[in-house]
Amino acid sequence: MAPIADLGPDRILLTDRVAVVTGAARGIGAATAVALARFGADVAVCDKDPGPLPGVEAEIAAAGRRCFSEVLDVRDGDRVRDFLGRVRGRLGPIDVLVNNAGGGFRALFESVSPKGESALVAENFTTVANCVRHGAPLMADGSAIVNVTSVEAYHASPGYAVYGAMKAAVQQFTQTLALELGGRGIRVNCVAPDMIATPGEDALTEGSGAIIEGLAPSPLRRRAAPEECAAVIVFLASDMAGFVTGTTIPVDGGTVAAAAWKVGADGRFVM
Repeated sequence: MAPIADLGPDRILLTDRVAVVTGAARGIGAATAVALARFGADVAVCDKDPGPLPGVEAEIAAAGRRCFSEVLDVRDGDRVRDFLGRVRGRLGPIDVLVNNAGGGFRALFESVSPKGESALVAENFTTVANCVRHGAPLMADGSAIVNVTSVEAYHASPGYAVYGAMKAAVQQFTQTLALELGGRGIRVNCVAPDMIATPGEDALTEGSGAIIEGLAPSPLRRRAAPEECAAVIVFLASDMAGFVTGTTIPVDGGTVAAAAWKVGADGRFVM
């Protein structure tokens, strides 16, 4: 990718690029897939839950872009390889890879079985490794990879020990990939969301005390829509972020910056 000589609104466009989004049936994944299409990309989507995928396909088509969709569990490396090969065959070389699939459950570490631990590692780290391993060779030089982690990568995660550790691992993996793939001009970055109103976020926070009555959910005093995370992913995928690699952008309304500080409903800061 050449340096930006003339900065203008067209630099954010992804016209005729090919994007892949995993975990695209709902939440951040669905919002991202639709946003990429609206900014001009043809989009391949996958999810292990087939139910909502047709709706995402319809929105991509409504944006006037091509869509390729499969029901896929990205924990399965062989199936990921085959899917990405079909994406290249149907749509062309991959320009944008968004690794969004992931998830977890709440339990203190002493209650997590070895099987549960392996499941968390597979869902939150192996999924990313599978897609990069099989996707990077199919990507055009100057492409972009965006990994969706979590603010749990930045602080202790009681009840989510393995989940948080895997999100931190993805952040470190991203930094290493940025160096290893930099020679091809492939940029690798993360977004770290928090307080995004999605089914996954609601399931993780239910009963955990993460949202406490009387406290604002974030320093911005609100939660966010999935589209607000998708907007940052579009930026990282575009030429506007042509010199941005190996970094993470929290999309969290300021919760990482706040650390132990909370904002009361009356606007006071409490610790």
